[in-house]
Amino acid sequence: MRVFVAGGTGALGRRLVPQLVARGHEVTATTRKADKVGELHALGARPVVVDGLDGIAVGRAVAEAQPDTVVHQMTSLAGTADLRRFDRWFATTNELRTTGIRHLLAAAQASGVGKVVAQSYTGWTMSRTGGPVKSEDDPFDPEPVSAQRESMAAIQYLERAVVEAPLTGIVLRYGNFYGPGASESMVEMVRARRMPIVGAGTGVWSFIHLDDAADATVAAVERGEAGVYNIVDDEPAPVAEWLPHLAESVGAKPPLRLPVWLARLAAGEVVVRWMTEGRGASNEKAKRELDWRPAWTSWREGFRHGLTAAGPSGMPDREVLG
Repeated sequence: MRVFVAGGTGALGRRLVPQLVARGHEVTATTRKADKVGELHALGARPVVVDGLDGIAVGRAVAEAQPDTVVHQMTSLAGTADLRRFDRWFATTNELRTTGIRHLLAAAQASGVGKVVAQSYTGWTMSRTGGPVKSEDDPFDPEPVSAQRESMAAIQYLERAVVEAPLTGIVLRYGNFYGPGASESMVEMVRARRMPIVGAGTGVWSFIHLDDAADATVAAVERGEAGVYNIVDDEPAPVAEWLPHLAESVGAKPPLRLPVWLARLAAGEVVVRWMTEGRGASNEKAKRELDWRPAWTSWREGFRHGLTAAGPSGMPDREVLG
């Protein structure tokens, strides 16, 4: 089929486009930067330079591509992570989740597109009450940290807009990405011992390798029905369990430990909540309804062998890494 990927040169877009092409789909992919056109050509896509916040340009690009499916993978995080000012750091991404998805949905409907698949997130967004692992039916956190309220509102807007659109709307809530293009800053922080365990490290995180996220997105494009799906691996785990394993896997010293009060002073409330109250996610619905399974079933193997290199197929090369 013809697939329009908005955001083809992001960390996930670069893994998604080759998988779609390998499956025989005709892919048009966008980038905001003309100097990335060659990269999209090399991935096998027809490149289009377009700003996702320019509604007229988006409408024209979708109309010219005449896709069967539109995939929203547009994000924009510039500079060093600023968790104290989370919403400011995510400001452009939040615009892409609101204005950007609005433009894409309008263009899709005007061009008779049958399906839209959109990127969302699961993790700090989920309610901090109840069990440690959440399904798609569990509620969002009704009281996010003040520094994340705009980001929470943008995620909720995107999900409502896609699910309520008069077409097949699919929301993929990805867990925390790792893999080539997504792990480097985290590994650097771990090696510098700048990612401590806060308190007892009871916050639960769910991870997903970029290649598995791309594979799930292909499954949604090809056979997904309308709805929301968690795209995570099989093993949600507390920070106190996965962070020391990550440090060991990259040859770093064990992470430092900070009491909650000191972490709050040093890093802010976003970090404290994420490290102590985060919630993981179940992938049972995606397995059942998308007929999808992650190749990296656990971050345990993924952190040891899938952080920084990939084989010729696009999947991590265990022989090279192991």
